[in-house]
Amino acid sequence: MTTKAERKWMDAITQIGCIVCHLQGHPGTPAVVHHILKNGRRQSHLQTIPLCEPGHHQHGKDQKISRHPNKARFEAAYGTEDYLLQKTKELVNA
Repeated sequence: MTTKAERKWMDAITQIGCIVCHLQGHPGTPAVVHHILKNGRRQSHLQTIPLCEPGHHQHGKDQKISRHPNKARFEAAYGTEDYLLQKTKELVNA
């Protein structure tokens, strides 16, 4: 079950759009919520980033490297998920 704070966070990040596209100069690209994994386990709904679908989340297209199943390539190209989470937090709090 999600809390009110978690729902508010997930609504806010999907309104921003894909964080990778945003950082590449394409703000507002529709996004889905991607849960960050630590040690193979999904973290809270507050540990999420917005990624476009298809594209940076899954089913990469148009030269986009998708997070699933390409975590190492994705992070080499765009930064770690923790870095992208920090950038997302900065945008939400702006």
